[in-house]
Amino acid sequence: MALCESAKVSFKNGIGYDSRGAMQNNRQITVMTKENWEIICTELKCEIPWTTRRANILIEGLDLKNTTGQQLRIGNFCLEITGKMYPCNRMDEQFNGLTNALTPDWRGGVTCKLITEGEIKLGDLVSLEPKQENSTD
Repeated sequence: MALCESAKVSFKNGIGYDSRGAMQNNRQITVMTKENWEIICTELKCEIPWTTRRANILIEGLDLKNTTGQQLRIGNFCLEITGKMYPCNRMDEQFNGLTNALTPDWRGGVTCKLITEGEIKLGDLVSLEPKQENSTD
């Protein structure tokens, strides 16, 4: 994992030049919150870099629990939240107990697919928008 202050967000690569970021499934980009990461570190009694989680984006100020289908706007691009990001057992290879600490209350973050391309920059505004309903009129 590499920290970047800005990166292109594209259908082809996800964030930057992520080799796993191509639009293949509903897990193109992963997002977690700073608030949940702080809870995890407190629970584990250790300050661990958030990149240990291997999420693509860290945001703050929003609760992502039960947000499947909603849209997450970050700066000038948009993501659709496709579900809860479940931690794999590799998390315990990074830090013992991390898998269990990530599991409750969607602490591990969310999986997303890109709706519109753009660029992400440190400090971008982030908002959560309701699920887009198809009109039957």
